[in-house]
Amino acid sequence: MKFSQLFLIALIIFSCEPAEPEVAADSIYFNGPIYTMDDESPTVEAVAIKADTFLFVGSKAGADAFKASSTKMVDLQGRTMIPGLTEGHAHIMGVGYNLLNVDLREAKSYQEVVDMVAERAANIPEGTWILGRGWHQDKWTEKPEMTKGFPTHDLLSEAVPNHPVWLKHASGHAALGNAKAMEAAGIDGGSAQPDGGEIFMGISGQPTGIFNETAQGLITRSIPSQTKESDEQALKLALAQCFKYGITGFHQAGSGMKDINLYKEFAERGDLKLRLYVMLNGRDPELLDTYFSNGIEEDLFDNQLTVRSVKLYADGALGSRGAWLLEEYTDAPGVHGHNVMPMGEIESITSNAYKAGFQVCVHAIGDRANREVLDIYERTFQLYPEGAPDEPRFRIEHAQHFHPEDISRFAEMGVIPAMQAIHMSSDRPWAIDRLGQQRIEWGAYMWQTLLQSGAHIVNGTDAPVEPITPLASFYASVSRRTLGGNPEGGYEPAEKMTREQALRSYTLDAAFAAFREDRKGSIEVGKWADLTIFDKDIMTIPEEEILETEVAMTVIGGEIVYEK
Repeated sequence: MKFSQLFLIALIIFSCEPAEPEVAADSIYFNGPIYTMDDESPTVEAVAIKADTFLFVGSKAGADAFKASSTKMVDLQGRTMIPGLTEGHAHIMGVGYNLLNVDLREAKSYQEVVDMVAERAANIPEGTWILGRGWHQDKWTEKPEMTKGFPTHDLLSEAVPNHPVWLKHASGHAALGNAKAMEAAGIDGGSAQPDGGEIFMGISGQPTGIFNETAQGLITRSIPSQTKESDEQALKLALAQCFKYGITGFHQAGSGMKDINLYKEFAERGDLKLRLYVMLNGRDPELLDTYFSNGIEEDLFDNQLTVRSVKLYADGALGSRGAWLLEEYTDAPGVHGHNVMPMGEIESITSNAYKAGFQVCVHAIGDRANREVLDIYERTFQLYPEGAPDEPRFRIEHAQHFHPEDISRFAEMGVIPAMQAIHMSSDRPWAIDRLGQQRIEWGAYMWQTLLQSGAHIVNGTDAPVEPITPLASFYASVSRRTLGGNPEGGYEPAEKMTREQALRSYTLDAAFAAFREDRKGSIEVGKWADLTIFDKDIMTIPEEEILETEVAMTVIGGEIVYEK
């Protein structure tokens, strides 16, 4: 063939190649179910990403219009894409430290707890504190002799006599200390009971080792402070866990200045990546004064970090009978739980936060606590109308149990219930002992009733109280079963969420609760390109397969931060 003919053929081929688009996508994802959480286009064929935002969302042909020679084409191969998941209430440093310390969540008996601690003690010098978390006596298949429904320190102290041991309950609202820990803290039968908590005493008049609610501080003040090195290690471990489970955003339920500075260090050097929404520790007056004077911090370090809310505590946990109830506990006559932070103090901080433009997030589990907090919010909105935010989006964290008369008040006042569906799955088998059938049916875990009233529900896990696995809460939301699949029809099945509602609670409503529904929570043009990709279609597979589903890829701002 002559050179002129070869040249002509090459010219024809070159002229047939598509021109580079005026705006080129960095990546295009296609060939799998894509759920957008956009009501106008709930499912699409493909998405194109430019830098950290969605450039195009729609048909494959439409996405291909932005394809250039440099564009990375990501074939989903049938895997399912959803907007990036947001953990709506958890404790990121606790997640990391739970991996560094003794993780007791899988223990099936007190003896297993003791054995795990003894194993740790055999490998570290005597006198070193041993810390752990995650035990829950109501989940043990073998139960020891107990006092007030909790184990005593005797077995633990006998097995581990030369190391001070401090083991937090799964809820975080109670803990067990051995004899060495109580000796280090100066606790004995003559120790005074603190406000908002209790040192459990046995019939001998000596401490049983259980410290409930604020009483925990009597021991924790003697535990050596965590080091900068261990903090960094814990945060790295926690971030890796988040990405592994498809989490792109995280509502951090209470941080002090030390941890906030650590988040900033990670974010400044690009190591945070996670979109972290921080609640200030409301028990730190100096921290609150600083932030209320300086104002909110929003979308710092390329949208990695926001500080604009405050975490407060009205009561304790249901498992330790610390949740504050209007009527006495069914299984503990005369006991109504604890108000752990004076309500006057909560109201004062709430009003100051409101005037400074900060969101308020109050932990309230029992019906008395929820009512008291709703009353405070209502008074605050009425007393300080001028100069305050038009839409404060105050929250109640956990919001597990209400009086029926208070349920509609959430939507009426625009208060957001941050509810962890996995708590129903884990707690419901024994929660009926605490509350009785009537209170369970009227006011516990009332997801569908709240949604029908117009409330926005934020979902999550409260990790490390529960493992930081969104699919467990998603499964609990739609099935109302334990993770073991019981009961078959689900507990109080009328309160189940639909799969669309459950997904919304982890995406768009979670974004709404952090004032960022304009930038995240759905797959739409102009929003941040945060994605979670599963190996199965969680919107259509049988319920029993949801817990078998795995995260294939996690994407934040267009960057793949995890790939299986």
